[in-house]
Amino acid sequence: MDRRKPDIGWNVPVRTRWAGRRLHYFQETDSTNSDAVRLAGEGAPHGTVVVADRQNKGRGRRGRVWQSPPGKAIYFTILLKPEFGSSRAAGLTLVMALSAVQAVRDCCGLEAGIKWPNDLVLNGKKICGILTELHGGEEEKPCVVIGVGINVNLEQMPEGLTETATSLFMESGIRTDRSELLAGLLERFEENYRIYEEHLSMAGLLEEYNSCLVNRGRQVRVLDPKGEFEGIAGGINAAGELLVETEDGTVKEVYAGEVSVRGIYGYV
Repeated sequence: MDRRKPDIGWNVPVRTRWAGRRLHYFQETDSTNSDAVRLAGEGAPHGTVVVADRQNKGRGRRGRVWQSPPGKAIYFTILLKPEFGSSRAAGLTLVMALSAVQAVRDCCGLEAGIKWPNDLVLNGKKICGILTELHGGEEEKPCVVIGVGINVNLEQMPEGLTETATSLFMESGIRTDRSELLAGLLERFEENYRIYEEHLSMAGLLEEYNSCLVNRGRQVRVLDPKGEFEGIAGGINAAGELLVETEDGTVKEVYAGEVSVRGIYGYV
């Protein structure tokens, strides 16, 4: 593949057993996560993927909404119907993050990192966000939708984001074929999902995930409803929790809440 060629749209080669074998493409949509939930209600199978060239009401964490430019990024959602319960399904955000890092390395030759729990960063700036939503009760087999947005061929960031976000093109000067990158990501995700399903935890992916974790060894501030605290982040454990050592030597396992990292996103 010649990454210098212009981006020609979507023609995702199916190289996996299930991930993306059923692919729904929209030139523009409100949110690929919303589309995936609708398709799930219509009986869409495990591994269905929704791709859009542009989202006009994309959703992020804490209900944040944004609009996206057409033809420059990857916006997709994968629909999953795992055999395990909701408590285990929450870890699939980490599985997707690892898969995205691997795909960027494979396709673009760039070493991105993971800002726990759901962002990819490159040279200290965000290139990808992930939003996982679970539908179904705690005791039920859940329906899971994982939405991913990757800044691929954007030449510049919108005003207000230049200090915190970047794109693969801005960091490399090379245009990436979005279809190839998405196909590689789905291939990696299916394999990582198999490993996660085998262990019902991050145990089988722990070493590689932690090697990609940009939080590791850094001072972090944990924004917790019970109160903020600071410490040095270690890796994650098999449950996907971030291990943070506080000043008194106590190691806390952080499952929920937003983590800000010194040196990332301008936090110093």
